[in-house]
Amino acid sequence: MRTPPSATAAASPIAYYDVLSDDGTVLRAWTNDPDGRIDGPTVVLCNGLATTAWSWPALLSSDCEVRVVSWNHRGTGGSERPADPTAVGVDHFVEDALSVMDHFGITKTVLVGWSMGVNTMFELAAAHPERVSGLFAVAGVPGNVFAGLLGPLGIPAPVTRIVAQSWSRSLRRVGPLLSPLTRRLPISEWTIHAISRTGLIGRMADTELAALALAEFLTTPVDWYFHLALRSADHRFASLRRIKVPVQFVGGTFDLLSSSRRMASAAAQLADAEVLELRASHFIPLEQPDRVHRLLVDFVARVNAPAQRP
Repeated sequence: MRTPPSATAAASPIAYYDVLSDDGTVLRAWTNDPDGRIDGPTVVLCNGLATTAWSWPALLSSDCEVRVVSWNHRGTGGSERPADPTAVGVDHFVEDALSVMDHFGITKTVLVGWSMGVNTMFELAAAHPERVSGLFAVAGVPGNVFAGLLGPLGIPAPVTRIVAQSWSRSLRRVGPLLSPLTRRLPISEWTIHAISRTGLIGRMADTELAALALAEFLTTPVDWYFHLALRSADHRFASLRRIKVPVQFVGGTFDLLSSSRRMASAAAQLADAEVLELRASHFIPLEQPDRVHRLLVDFVARVNAPAQRP
């Protein structure tokens, strides 16, 4: 039995739209401000792989201060699978982001990325600098994603990459057998509490909403998720020298999926970048939503400040 929507989700203003990407794939896009009531700047969210709006509690609030536009990845959350099943790499996600921006009439804005979405937003900024004014990166780095796994454990990057690739290929193969089981898992607040006790995730700010986020995530077939992960993890970011806009990295001390050390290394190669490490796991938007939200609002204000001066 799945958990019912939390009070936060039930009261959220999220609205969904069909957006056609360049290759004909229909995407499920969404915004937290369908009626244009938020008196604040717009940001485009490049979300974590196969995650949804429910992974960002602070963005569901009526006093969010920023208008958020995003979409669900190909083959997840109501978005179609592409006609070509290999068309699910970072370059395709960039095209999807541009299609969503065009649909909502966004010419240039701050991009927000979480996890694998950080790859997407960095590649978009490098390929289309005229569309990006700043990058807000949460628990992710550009390129070579698998190398950052198990960072707090001190395992060498080449080893983690090999292990992650092997594990992902195995799960992709057996995914058709696992998916009927994962879809039927009983997800509730107790599930979230139980996972938290393992140390894999931290304490959730809203356990009901976290349960809803997990339930939505598990609707994606296991084989398709790991197909997406393997295709997008193959991406190699060319050079951080191509990034000329301000960047804010937000990492988690206990993040087993994306190393804070690699974020610091990336920041050191950028002209205008800061790194903040929080006592959190990979799921920072769910564990510390208010802190992340305030950091985002402040970052957007800093990025937009020059344009506001007379």
